[in-house]
Amino acid sequence: MNESAGVAPRKRRRPEPTPAQRALGLLVRREHSRKELALKLQARGIAAADAAAAVEKMTQAGWQDDVRFACSLARIRAAAGYGPLHIRAQLGSHGLGVETIAAAFSALAESGEDDWLERARALVQRRFGVQGALALPAQRKAADYLMRRGFNGDCVLAAIRALPDD
Repeated sequence: MNESAGVAPRKRRRPEPTPAQRALGLLVRREHSRKELALKLQARGIAAADAAAAVEKMTQAGWQDDVRFACSLARIRAAAGYGPLHIRAQLGSHGLGVETIAAAFSALAESGEDDWLERARALVQRRFGVQGALALPAQRKAADYLMRRGFNGDCVLAAIRALPDD
C-alpha cells in the first residue's frame, strides 16, 4: 500500500519466546544438565522461578535428561583423551548426583570405552611419538601430562613404564 509513497512495509514482530521455548531451543542444539539449562535461561533474562519451571517441563517431556547428558559428556571427554578423574569432576560441576555419574561410567563400561590404561598409553604415544620405554625426563613429562588429563596414579605409572613395542 505505502510502497508507492516510498515507505517500506512494516515487518511483524515475532512474539517473545516463552521460557519453555527458549529451553527447547537450547536443548535442540545439544544436551544440557538441569543446572546448566537453568543458568543459561537466567542469563537470557528469565527469572529463576520461571527458568526452573521451564526446566522441569522439559524434563517431564523427555527433552532434558541428566543421565543422557552425563553419558554423552562422559563419552565425548573420554574420546578427547581425558581420564576418569577429570570426567568425574566435570560431571560433578554440572550438579549431577553420584548415581547419575555412576550411570555415565556404567555406560562407558558397557560400550567398552573405559580402558583407561590403553587410552593413557595411546595419549603418551601420540604426544611423545615413542615406541617402547621412555627415558626418565620423558617419563616425568608424560606423567605430568596424564595427571593433568585426569588419569589416576596407578594408571599413569603403568602407562609410562610399560609401553608396548609395536
